[in-house]
Parts: sequence; C-alpha cells; structure tokens
Amino acid sequence: MYYRMIRNDLSRSKLITMTTLIFVAAAAMLVSLAAILTVNLSGAIDTLMVKAKTPHFMQMHTGELDMKRLSAFAEQNGEVDDYQVLEFLNMDSAKVTLGGQSLADQVQDIGFSVQSEAFDYLLDLKGHAIRAEEGELYVPLTYMKDGTTRIGDTAVIGEKTLTVAGFLRDSQMNSTLASSKRFLVSAKDYAELQSQGSVEYLIEFRLKNLSALGAFEAAYAAAGLEANGPTITYPLFRMINAISDGMMIGVILLVSLLVVAIALMCIRFTLLAKIEDDYREIGVMKAIGLRIADIKRIYLAKYAAVAAAGSLLGFVLSLGFQGLLLENIRLYMGESDQASLGAILGIIGILLVFLAIIAYVNGVLRRFRHISPAEAIRFGTARQKVSGTGSLRLSRSGWLNTNVFLGIKDVLSRKRLYATMLAVLVISAFIMIVPQNLHATISSKDFTQYMGIGDADLRMDLRQTGHLSEQAAEITDALEGDSAILSYVMLTTKSFSVKLENGSEERLKIELGDHSRFPIKYAEGGAPGADHEIALSAINAQELDVQVGDFLNVELQGKPVRLTVSGIYSDITNGGKTAKAVFTDPSAEQMWCIFYAELADPAQTISKAGEYADRFPETKVSDMDEYIAQTFGSTRSSIEMASYAAMAVALIITVLVTLLFMHMLVFKDRYAISVMKAFGFTNGDIQLQFLSRSAFILVAGVVLGTLLANTAGEKLAGAVISSFGASAFQFTSDPVSSYVLIPLLMAGLVLIATIIGTSGAGAIKISEHIKE
Repeated sequence: MYYRMIRNDLSRSKLITMTTLIFVAAAAMLVSLAAILTVNLSGAIDTLMVKAKTPHFMQMHTGELDMKRLSAFAEQNGEVDDYQVLEFLNMDSAKVTLGGQSLADQVQDIGFSVQSEAFDYLLDLKGHAIRAEEGELYVPLTYMKDGTTRIGDTAVIGEKTLTVAGFLRDSQMNSTLASSKRFLVSAKDYAELQSQGSVEYLIEFRLKNLSALGAFEAAYAAAGLEANGPTITYPLFRMINAISDGMMIGVILLVSLLVVAIALMCIRFTLLAKIEDDYREIGVMKAIGLRIADIKRIYLAKYAAVAAAGSLLGFVLSLGFQGLLLENIRLYMGESDQASLGAILGIIGILLVFLAIIAYVNGVLRRFRHISPAEAIRFGTARQKVSGTGSLRLSRSGWLNTNVFLGIKDVLSRKRLYATMLAVLVISAFIMIVPQNLHATISSKDFTQYMGIGDADLRMDLRQTGHLSEQAAEITDALEGDSAILSYVMLTTKSFSVKLENGSEERLKIELGDHSRFPIKYAEGGAPGADHEIALSAINAQELDVQVGDFLNVELQGKPVRLTVSGIYSDITNGGKTAKAVFTDPSAEQMWCIFYAELADPAQTISKAGEYADRFPETKVSDMDEYIAQTFGSTRSSIEMASYAAMAVALIITVLVTLLFMHMLVFKDRYAISVMKAFGFTNGDIQLQFLSRSAFILVAGVVLGTLLANTAGEKLAGAVISSFGASAFQFTSDPVSSYVLIPLLMAGLVLIATIIGTSGAGAIKISEHIKE
C-alpha cells in the first residue's frame, strides 16, 4: 500500500520531489566528500611520513660541526632510536636551469642532496626510495606541477649538465610553505657540485617514543649542540604538509554543514507546500477516524524514500568528485592506506544526513495535531494568523508604488512565513562570501603579517657563511646609499639561554632589532618596545607555557635578566620557533640576518630584487609579491577552487528555494489573489507584489548574510587558519565580489526565479477560489 501511495504521490508532484532530491543529494555529497577527503589527507600524510621515515627532530645548522660531541650526546640519550647528519648543498637559484628555464626568481632555498641511508628518504611517485645514477637529477614535485620541467629535460647546475630523470616526494619540503627545496643527485655528482655552493647540515633524530619529543628538545638545547639554523619537529612537518588541502577541506566542511541546514529548510518548504495541497484530504482522513500516527506514516514513508534516494545519489556523486579533489593529495603524498575507512565514514555521514531529515520531517508533521477537520474540509486550506504592521499605511507611503507597498506589507505582516526564506538567503550569502573573503585574505600581501613576515617590498635573508658581519655591513652600506630605498631595517637572530621556573634550561633564537618599522600582526599583546620586553611565537609560548605579562629569565652577557612577555604572534618561518626583542648583546654570536626594505617606487621592486641578488649572491633576495605567490600559491589555488564551488552550490540552492517558495506562496495565497483580481488588480500588478516581496527579503538576506560573514564567518575562517599556524587573523574582504558581484548575482537569479515561480498566479480563476 505504501509503495503504491508513494508512487502515485511522486508522479503527481514531480517538480517538488525532484527539488527535494537535489537538496538531499547536495547535502549528502558535501558531507560525504568532507569525510572522505579528511581521512584520505590524514592517511596519505601518515603513509608518506612512514615510508620516508621522517625525522622526529631536525636541526638545520650552518658552520662547523663537532661530530664526536653529537655522537656522544646521541649515544647517551636513551630516547634516541637513530640519528644522522645529512648535507644540504645550498645553491644560488640563478645557477640552476631546468629545461632551459632559469630558477633565478625562486624565493625558496634550492639545495642538492644524496639519498639517505638510514631515514628521511626522498621517494619516487610510487613511494620507493630513489637511487640516483650518475648524470641523473630528481626534481621536487613543485616544478612538475607548475610546468617548469619534465622528465628528459636538460638541467644545468652551475657548470655541470644533468638530465631530469624523475620527480621526488619530500616529506619535509613538499609544501610550498617549506622555505627550502631538495634536489636529489648521485654521490659522485654531488661531490662535483660541492665547490659551487655552501653546505648546510641537517642534524636529524628518530626517537623511540614521539611523546618524548619535548623532553628531547630541551636536552638538545641544554647540551649546547649545533643550532645555527631553524629547528623543526615532526608535528610541524605534518602541519606544513596538510595546510593547503586541509584548508580546502575546511571550507568544504563548513559549506556542507550550512547546506545541510538549507536542505532541512527546503524540505520544510516542500512539506508545507504538500500539506497545503493535501489540506482537505488530511481533514477527511482525520474526520473518518484515521490516527495522526497513521497519517504521519504516509508522509514519512515518502520522505524516507526521497531522503534515501538523495543520500545514495549524494554518496555516488561524492565518489565521482573525490578523484578530482584527491588529485593534489595523491600527487604530493601518494595513496592513503585508509581509503576504505574514508568510504566508511562517508557512508556514516550520509546516514546522519538521512536520520536528520527523517527526524526533522517527523517534527514538522506534528502540526497535524492542530488541523481542524471541519476547517480543512470547508476551506481546503489553513487560516493564517496575520500580525499587525503598526503605523505602516499606504496613505503615509505616497512615495511607494501601491503594489510595492502591498508586497512589503505582506512580508511584515507574515514574518514567520517569510523567515525561512530569509534564513536560506542569509546562509547562501554567507556560503558565497566567506570562502571568497578567505581567498582574498590569503591572496593579500598583508596576510604575510599573520604568518610572522614583515610588510615590506623586499626581504633579504643572509645566513651564516663565516663572515656574516662583514656581509651584513656591506648590505647596510648598499641600502644606505641607494636613493630608491625609502627605508629599511636589519634584524639579527642570536641564540640565548632561557631558564624556566621548573629549573630546566632552553635555548631561544631571538630576533633583535627595530620591530616597529615593518610590523607583523600579534595574536595577543604587541611588539617589544623596551630592553626589558620580549615577544614570542605561538609555538614557543606554548612550549614555554607563558602568556603576555609573564616573565622569562634570559642570560645576557653571562648574567640572568628578567624579560616581560609583551606579545605572542604566529610564525611559519624558521620552524615557527622564534622570539623578538630590542636589547643588544654584542657577546652573542650572530646566526642569521634579515633585511626588510621599502622602495620609494614599488614598481621598481622586481628590478631591485634582481639587482641585489646579483650584487650579493650569498643572500636570498625576495620580492614580497612573488614570495606570497610562490609560498601560498598552492593554498590559494585550493581555497579559490573551493570558493567557486561554494558559490555555484549556493546560487543553485537560492534559485531552487525561491522557485519552491514562490510556488508554495501562490498556492497558499490563491484566495487573496482571487480577491485582488476581483477588485481590478492585473496579473502584472500581482507579479510586481511578489517581486517586491522577493526583493525586500533579498536585501535583508544579503545585508544580514554579509554582516554574519564578516563577524561569525571571520571567526570560523580564523579557526580553520589558526589550526594550520596563524593564531591572529582578520579578513581582507574583496569589496567587488562581496558587495557588488555576489549581491547582483543573487538579485538577478532570485528575481528571475520569482517571475517563473509566480507565473501560475495569472491562471488562478476568481470563481474557483472566492468562497462565502
């Protein structure tokens, strides 16, 4: 019986059924996709890092290396499972050409290595450790993805010619956020290249238990071992690998939850429309003694069938789209060992969507209790409760067209009826604006300030080369004498001993200089302004367990000095473990220097970057616009793809909801429409009233959606970004997209859908709907 009733009902309301099916399928697809992508990303990263045997602790070091002392430390520390020292041959990017294309404009450090024998393997695209033969060069995947080179191309490194034999996955340096890129060569080729670059050491440890990482870091620092460079740990490697695709998944998850909410509202639309259509039949069923539970079961059976079909369709679609969205993950990290778990969680996701729909439909059907059989049989529709509109009168609104006035008045008098459509439009605007603003924020030059990088035109990094002070002085003189440089600052990083309250000792890399000229954004507090103040990166603050206003005992010139924590900031540079201060200590050895410069004419940035790179070949010179493009390019592309997909989904939903709502409204108001026609209102007048209602709700929805996107949306996006390293964050909105393009798109589609949805009003006959 239920099957026959469902089949007959579906055949009579094909449009409503199809629309409901689309809503459910969209919600189920996005929820399933979010689950599948999350599991696959996590699993792929784990698989890559397990196969590569990523080090748990890595200290980059430039300068002399005391291997005996390092070996003694490793053997005496009971947490060490294995250790090694790898060489990373830093090469001036201008000396490297791939397939005839120079890498001179690369902002990341380029280095050459040989394959490790113990751990930290460089893998091919099948996940196997690569064994490079003489004359072969294996290139990071980034250069394949951007089309720089391909297998078989000729590579020229300085005076040596090699052949690109393949591409490699690097569990440490895959991401564009990593400041360096490793190229793999044979041991013989490495020896021949060694005179053309400078060697940096990667001191790496694998621990017996990763939970002991914090204690091991403290022990390494307390031993005073080589530390002239960034310190990077296993969790940070994992975070850097996850950030680009992880943020895209975060956007999909956010959109999926909002689409589920919209799907429930749309089901409410269709269900109310169906109840309106069946109002007299429901009254008859109640009058002949049918129980409410039996009547509800009829509707539940239909929506259960539609929800099941929509959920199944959504899952199938998610399996179809997952290949496209997993493409980048598979390229950089390989296949996940947890792919089957992803499918299982996807199924669980659609089951939750299905159960949520059934529970919601059951809740809406409770209104059957309030239906009067006599009223339903007599009028064939529910009597509406209309609230007053206060002082809103046509006589006082002479500047408004009569039909426009009546449309607005109807919205205000039946607020509950229009509240659902308003909510859908608010959420749709939110879905479109938040990803667009997130993309605009990441694309903005200011975004680097949230990641620990000063706002400047040029950045110059000078690493320890044995004569760092002399080179820093030369760069300073060059900047001073360059009329094109408007202002500059030199920040010098030195290492200091810090004694904690529990008696333990840590080594802290502190960046000294004027931090007010090219500031960064602080999550809490602000930049140090006096000798007794210090600012910490978020990772350092967490590990040292301090907050703004707390104190640190730092050893300066052999004496402990108490410093106040003035601020906490995010940082993705130098392993994310940095600090900033303005005091001076000539006795501490310089580790590296950073110069920030502002040009009088920003149009000269590219030429000036090239000029200083040629003049100081041992210094990495970055045009900040190019730095942002190369560092955040992959992340930006992922967010851009997600933002356009979110916009398309939201616009489709907006059109379908408007069509459904107007269709329901025309059916609900057929008595009122008949009365207006009897008083002489034309079909054009009536349609203008409906357009006025849509326009009024649309304006309110876009305004509220925009406000919500720039308040709650900023916090939600901030939570996504902070999970990947930026604890301080504000939207940089795209005004053209947020305040012009999106409202115009919504307005155009909503008004078109309103015209189509209300076209049936003209066919309503006065004689059929005006009753006593």
